Amino acid sequence: MDVGADEFEQSLPLLQELVLGADFVGKRPGSEPCRQGLRLAPGAGPLWIVDSLVCPAGLDIEFTGLRSNLSEPHQISLFDLPSEWYLKTRRSVQQFAICQIGLSVFSTIEGESNKYVAHSCNFFLFPTTFGILDSEFSFQASSVQFLNQYGFNYNKFLKKGIPYMNEEQEKKIKQNILAGDWRVRSSLDKDQIKVVIDEVTRWLDPAEEGDSMTLPGIAGFQAFEVQLVLRQALPNIWTAQREQGVVVKKVSRQHRWYLEHTSCDRASCWKEKILLSARGFSVFFQMLVRAQKPLVGHNMMMDLLHLHEKFFRPLPESYDQFKQNIHSLFPVLIDTKNVTKDIWKELNFPRVSNLSEVYEVLNSNLNPTKNSGPEIIHGNKCEKYVDTKCPHEAAYDAFLCGSVLLKVAHLLLQRAQSNSPATEPSFPQYLDMLAPYVNQVNLIRAGVPKVNFSGPDYPSFRPPVLILSVARWPGVSEQQVYREFQNLCKFDVRRLTRSQFLLLTNKFKDARNVLKEYRGHPSLQVSLYRYWRHAPDVKCLLQVCGIITTWALLAFFLGRPSP
Repeated sequence: MDVGADEFEQSLPLLQELVLGADFVGKRPGSEPCRQGLRLAPGAGPLWIVDSLVCPAGLDIEFTGLRSNLSEPHQISLFDLPSEWYLKTRRSVQQFAICQIGLSVFSTIEGESNKYVAHSCNFFLFPTTFGILDSEFSFQASSVQFLNQYGFNYNKFLKKGIPYMNEEQEKKIKQNILAGDWRVRSSLDKDQIKVVIDEVTRWLDPAEEGDSMTLPGIAGFQAFEVQLVLRQALPNIWTAQREQGVVVKKVSRQHRWYLEHTSCDRASCWKEKILLSARGFSVFFQMLVRAQKPLVGHNMMMDLLHLHEKFFRPLPESYDQFKQNIHSLFPVLIDTKNVTKDIWKELNFPRVSNLSEVYEVLNSNLNPTKNSGPEIIHGNKCEKYVDTKCPHEAAYDAFLCGSVLLKVAHLLLQRAQSNSPATEPSFPQYLDMLAPYVNQVNLIRAGVPKVNFSGPDYPSFRPPVLILSVARWPGVSEQQVYREFQNLCKFDVRRLTRSQFLLLTNKFKDARNVLKEYRGHPSLQVSLYRYWRHAPDVKCLLQVCGIITTWALLAFFLGRPSP
């Protein structure tokens, strides 16, 4: 189901029902909710989830760009600590906008064993333009080309995008409204406004008092602006916003005066409505936060950064503060990339490179639990993906995330119960199987493989750092070193001294291959990096200590009296 600005406000009640109600099993009147303890990774502490069947929401986001083309020191690297990776990526997140959010809400079906219904929605977004709010953002050519290749509708993004804002922007708007500065900046230009006024004027002349007409297709900010302009220009009309558009009614001047002072639809009462329209998708984001649902994504770190920046608050400079904020917003995060990466080799599944391939493998006969796994059906008005594959459409990828989560959890549960009597699986049991992966989000190209949002990050399990010593190659650069090795494997390269470079890869076999291939090379010597042996500051310290020791010994022997 596609949702743009025209449909969003009308869809809110249904969306609220899905997010806040449909995914919980209602308790009987007067009964206590069932509480199930979910143990997280070591050191994370217990997490209590109210109600016995809290089902996940799959999430996927498309952006106008992924990473800005920063200079070499600001590009992400395997050498980066998580805090360094965060600060570098933060700049890109602030530069690009969200163009589409996909959400797939999974709910258990009452009375049906291990059966789920998925409601999948595409939300086209566009930054709020209101009063002094006029965001600037960039497009990245490769990202535009990529989305265009998969049929992304840029007209819906640019013309029908739902507005959104974060809490700081909302405070500024509220201040403007209280100060009386609440005129709307819409996409209607002066010529369009003139056409509307001319159309109403032509209708008004022959019309009788009490007659009405409808201006179709006008909603959101445009509806408020059109009504303000018409009421200011024509003293004998009254306007109202309806589902079909803006309704214009001819009234007497006396009745107009009465409506201006008593109607709840008068301009002075529009402030809350305008604020609601300006907040747009941020209203739904707050619903999602209040629901405290398990949020599921695939390689979801960038998604979380954008959610924080665009809907909550500007990203803080502190990496630890960012982690705390996300954990308070979404206490249960599950990254299917992290889960599948951990178990894929153990299950002898073929290598996969993206979410669609993961889903295909789990739906194939390679999955030993394919026939006993959860049954997933699509909800009403969400049948688009029953027979159609739409890779990189946000709602479709969100649906794949939730489906992969359930299928992997079922696989883990069946393995754990291999020697036990078979029981009907439930979502709380699935959560127990996924407990080691909760709040562990995959990190691409950094010094650690994942971020722990419920505690300290885990130490790196990357291959060892190698050191390259170069001889007979004056003026060699990091780029030249990279090109030297790129046909064999891919390394991140960092200069250590004029003739020494650090090499780091995320594959152990690559490190072994390079050590083997360059053993005995006449001008390129590759070995394991040892801090106490190779670090320039340590070498300098040892040299200074050596000099001091030499002078001390010399002074001792020279100062000794002759026998």
